[in-house]
Amino acid sequence: MNPPNWLRAIGRVSLWVWAVLGLLFLFTPILVTVIFSFNEPTGKYNYIWNKFSLSGWTDPFRYPELTDALIFSLKIAVVVTAIATVLGTLMGLAMVKYKFRAKGMIGAILILPLTMPEIVLGFSLLTLFVSINWSRGFITIVIAQVMFSVSYVATTVRARIRGFDWRLEEASLDLGASSFRTFRKITLPLIAPGVVAAAMLTFALSLDDFIITYLNSGLDNTFPIQIWNMKRSKVPVQINVFSTALLIISVILAITVVVGGNRRTRKLAGLTADSGASVSS
Repeated sequence: MNPPNWLRAIGRVSLWVWAVLGLLFLFTPILVTVIFSFNEPTGKYNYIWNKFSLSGWTDPFRYPELTDALIFSLKIAVVVTAIATVLGTLMGLAMVKYKFRAKGMIGAILILPLTMPEIVLGFSLLTLFVSINWSRGFITIVIAQVMFSVSYVATTVRARIRGFDWRLEEASLDLGASSFRTFRKITLPLIAPGVVAAAMLTFALSLDDFIITYLNSGLDNTFPIQIWNMKRSKVPVQINVFSTALLIISVILAITVVVGGNRRTRKLAGLTADSGASVSS
């Protein structure tokens, strides 16, 4: 028996209300960060709204230690994203395309970094680096972040290519294309949205990570660690300025990826329709 119309209307309204409340809960801290980037605090701590000001935006590099930490984090994020994206994409392709004996075990191992507490993973890596007398710094941070980022990339790529039509690769190979050319011209363009999404996720995770990076950074300070160290003496508005700038750049990149993915999908749909029409004729 179907529910009455008034009950279904209440359900739809309730769903919208809960959705709006959930989005407000998620985006309110982000909105506060953006708003307080235009604040002029009365003291050293940018916690209480005083008055609107552009002083933080006109002088974003006032604190060299904060700027250096952000640049250092960006360098790490670029290296980690490049390594993790390549390794994770290849692992995701292998897990979906091929069948081998240890496939289930490797799939379980890939999930472990996603479920393991960060403090455990970070301390385990710290123990490893100390036991082999490896000085902590840029290299150890990259190794630590790649270790957990690969899992995110592989999982994202696996979800993207789960419904991939492998007959397209077979057709390309039958027509004389090499394996590398087939991957570059057929496979990679089709899975590119998933790869780009995984790369963006990895970049964000690298910039955001604190616990694992803090335990394996040595004397080097990333952006989150520098904020943690500065909060004891001051919390300048430049922290909000840099955070807002990163947010704006991320939104622009996300919109670009979505628009590019939609265009690629329409293009592929058009090519498929043209090929189908030519075959039928």
